Amino acid sequence: MQYRVLGRTGIVVSRLCFGALTIGPLQTDLSVTEGARIIRRALAAGVNFIDTADLYGTYPHIRQALQGYSGDVVIGTKCYAYTYDDMRKCVERALKLTGRDYIDIFMLHEQESILTIRGHWEAMEYLLEAKDRGIIRAVGISTHHVQGVMDAAAVPEIEVIHSLFNITGIGIRGGTRDDMLRAIGVAAKAGKGIYGMKALGGGNLLKKPEESFDFVMAIPELSSVAVGMSTIAEVDFNTRYFSGQPVSAGIRALVRNKPRRLHIEDWCLGCGQCAERCRAGALTLSGGKAVVDSSLCSLCGYCGSVCPDFCIKVI
Repeated sequence: MQYRVLGRTGIVVSRLCFGALTIGPLQTDLSVTEGARIIRRALAAGVNFIDTADLYGTYPHIRQALQGYSGDVVIGTKCYAYTYDDMRKCVERALKLTGRDYIDIFMLHEQESILTIRGHWEAMEYLLEAKDRGIIRAVGISTHHVQGVMDAAAVPEIEVIHSLFNITGIGIRGGTRDDMLRAIGVAAKAGKGIYGMKALGGGNLLKKPEESFDFVMAIPELSSVAVGMSTIAEVDFNTRYFSGQPVSAGIRALVRNKPRRLHIEDWCLGCGQCAERCRAGALTLSGGKAVVDSSLCSLCGYCGSVCPDFCIKVI
């Protein structure tokens, strides 16, 4: 496994980051024991970086995975809080549920621009105080927006940016893939530590993982890339690929043949663009939200490419 320093934070992270969303109740809903087993498999293969969030419900999985583990593990998490007190509660909850004395990276979740960053500044002030007290090592933001990366690059207090980025640009808001790449370059020159998300487009690029991974791994500004994993086979495939090791045909078959389904997030606004894009007629609107008929869905992922809020994933 290769490792990089995350910007100017001094935090050393593996190029592959374990994305913990997929093991939690919002997606595959693995038990704490099974989720911890998946994480430990990644740690054993050299992964030292776990990305999670207050929303994901995976702190208990991480805590169990780290019990008895002697290696250094970097945890990055995030929260939607915008007040000082609510962010304090988020941080305290993260510390309690992970069983740790500090959190390495704590971020404002899903920021869009300097306007939303300013709107959450009271929460940021708590994070900065927590950093001064040693219970957070670095602060930052996560974002799907080109402008979010550009604006965060100009804020001295922000040290880490967790940015959406992939080969097709699926899910990127406010610009193209190349626009996001330029923004990432600007942020890196400003000394920000940057790690990517959605390299597989929320599962919509699962049919070409090698090409997708090669693309993001070739971006020098990305210190690490968070990839969701929920099976041993996925961990073995990803850790071997990111380490430059051969991946057996058996592991490839297990990953490619894993049963998948189309998942629509609760925050779907029912705009209908996915239903219009679906040539199989598998998507319709009901109760103001998109719903899928699994018997008709071919898991092509085309619907995800037009969702303005990145609500549609293949899991």
